[in-house]
Amino acid sequence: MRLYLRFQLFLLAALFGLLVSPLASVAQEPDPLEEKPAAEAAEKPAAKEERPAGPVARYITISHPVNEVIFTRVRNAMVKLQNIADQEDREAFLILEIERGTSMFGQVHDLAKELTSFSYSKVRTVAWIPEHSEGRPLDGYAAILALACREIVMHPDAEFGDIGRGKSVDADEKRLIINMVEKHYNPKVDGALAAGFLDPAEIVRRVKIEKTENGKTITELRIVTAADHEELRNDSVPILDVETIKDEGKPFLISGDRARNLDVLIKRTARDRSELPDIYKFDRKYLREDVTGGELPTARLIKVEGTVSAFMQEFVEREIRRAVAADANLIIFEIDSPGGELFASKAIADAIAGLNQKKHRTIAYVPEMAISGGAMIAFGCDEIYLAPGANFGDIIPLSMKEGGWAEHAPEKILSMLREMLNELAEKKGRPPALLEAMADKDLVVYQVTHIQTQAKSYMSEQEFEAEAGNWEKGPVVPETRKGVALTINGARAYELGLSEEPVNDFRELKQRVGIPAEQIIPASSQTWVDTLVVVLKHPAATFLLFMVGLICIYLEVYTMTGFFGIGAALCFSIFFWSRFLGGTAGWLEIVLFVFGAGLIALEIFVIPGFGVFGITGGLAVIFSIILASQTFVIPTTGEELAQLSRTMGTLSGSMIAVVCIALFAGGFIRKIPGLRNLMLAPPASDESGPMLDPTLAGEVPVNLIDQDPALLNKQGVAFSTLRPAGRAQIDGQLVDVVSEGGFIEPGTPIEVIEVARNKVVVRAIG
Repeated sequence: MRLYLRFQLFLLAALFGLLVSPLASVAQEPDPLEEKPAAEAAEKPAAKEERPAGPVARYITISHPVNEVIFTRVRNAMVKLQNIADQEDREAFLILEIERGTSMFGQVHDLAKELTSFSYSKVRTVAWIPEHSEGRPLDGYAAILALACREIVMHPDAEFGDIGRGKSVDADEKRLIINMVEKHYNPKVDGALAAGFLDPAEIVRRVKIEKTENGKTITELRIVTAADHEELRNDSVPILDVETIKDEGKPFLISGDRARNLDVLIKRTARDRSELPDIYKFDRKYLREDVTGGELPTARLIKVEGTVSAFMQEFVEREIRRAVAADANLIIFEIDSPGGELFASKAIADAIAGLNQKKHRTIAYVPEMAISGGAMIAFGCDEIYLAPGANFGDIIPLSMKEGGWAEHAPEKILSMLREMLNELAEKKGRPPALLEAMADKDLVVYQVTHIQTQAKSYMSEQEFEAEAGNWEKGPVVPETRKGVALTINGARAYELGLSEEPVNDFRELKQRVGIPAEQIIPASSQTWVDTLVVVLKHPAATFLLFMVGLICIYLEVYTMTGFFGIGAALCFSIFFWSRFLGGTAGWLEIVLFVFGAGLIALEIFVIPGFGVFGITGGLAVIFSIILASQTFVIPTTGEELAQLSRTMGTLSGSMIAVVCIALFAGGFIRKIPGLRNLMLAPPASDESGPMLDPTLAGEVPVNLIDQDPALLNKQGVAFSTLRPAGRAQIDGQLVDVVSEGGFIEPGTPIEVIEVARNKVVVRAIG
């Protein structure tokens, strides 16, 4: 009985355990709304980091000659990429844009060995060969660097080859290159293809052969030399087809299109480097080359605020020149503008886009607004960073009508603007259709996907039809509906690929572009001085400065008071100051002007006559003024020639105006109050009042043309101060004389020591 009761209790306990156990397990599961323990929270990010991230890449331009700096940059990049690939289990790409140029074989070979080193086995090296602006091929020893890379991507119209540049490469060098190629770093390049690039006398063919593998008959395409072809024949290998791709005696150059059709040399073609991220699936940010060489950037900040105008254009262009002169490799344009003049906006955008991308990295930062011309300026930059809520776009051109009303500009202006935006888009690798949709309120843009690479982009209907077969049309970009110009915020601009990921403030921008938080960036913004500089550079203001300056010089010669000389110096100082701040003049022009003015003064006050010093000084002054008015010495374009003509016209016009004033107003100068008592005058005669013409002085006529040779060795008295030119009374008549040396006071006895036509040279006696 007791045993029976124990058995029942055991069954009850077991049954209770079965009921309680699921409830206990449910109770032990964490509530998703409850805060997780710190240990568990720490585990989740760790688990997230275990998942491999996307590919990492570096972009480097190889210029020539290849030197230690370039070698070190490439090696350091490969070391970093290899470490990332090892530690983070990520694909790593080194993209090398190889420029045309000349380097020594030893320099190129050392870099090629580094590129093919097994130490960097996880780094995939890619040579990018764009089309040269002048149609020149990538030839010479520079081409060896492309052969050292694992893959080559070429522009369809770019050409590659002719390593010996019309001659056969040295036998030892040839052997080193072919040995490197035959290690099959690039499966699209073999020894026969390389031999054709190295020796114009080589014949290269593509043959289709038949062979048996595992009991199956297959066909294979091979690139062979003439010797290889003969060897296949001797070995009785079935040859189904033969195509000669390089004849004997001709340098071997192959275009990207032909290489793709032959399935040799390259992985694929690309029209722009912006396609590389889609090909290799890495983030577009890696496409930006580090212009700092791995060091801290030298940054400058230019504020583009308010309405875009000619004044702003002058200011921004001047500040760009200053930043370049200061060796700034990172230029930030902080834009807060509702737009303005179309051509001023285009000029600023072109000035920014025209900077060398390999030396200067340009960034547009838009904290609040970049509308119309402001957006156009931003599109000239390499990168655009907007605040999440910043307004961006709406570049519809407007024309002002009478009464202050604005209306949409005519189709001709819109068409021109679309071309401008298309050009900016191509330069900076942005979808042209999106930029055009900001100017054309009726343009509808579609999201499209490349059929082969699955790359995303945006096209208009016209663009899509032109690329039929390559892209698949997707949904319409909703902001481009008819009747509304594309206007977006920072977050949407990032989604459409027009800008980088938004930043909240300037501090975050500095962090994103690699500027230390404590680094102070020199900033420049437009002030009243910039406006004044632009006004003074206007041809009318320049004409007025020249004319007033020359009149002051004319009056100073008459009065010899120094007052008008100061006025002339002030006019020309203002001219050079405006040009100096405007960026067209430097210290060379200023020194040249002072040098010329000094020579002229030397000719007038020290050395008698008008000779070498005066002519040289005058030419130096004119040349300095011309140089200070433009940024070039010899015009090479129609625009530069027109600018030179304007400068010469302004200077010539002011000189003609002064001559006319001197001729027609000379008789009234002595009647001007204040000037009457400052001018030198001959002694009074029976005529009452001062006389302008000394020959009217009655009994004391003055010889103004040829002087009497009989005056030689005669003595007289200085009538006026000789500085050194002046007048002396000799034998009862006034004579224009020049002193031999320094100043001679009035009343000082003098002696004539030289008479030469209209020049009489005297010296003081005693």
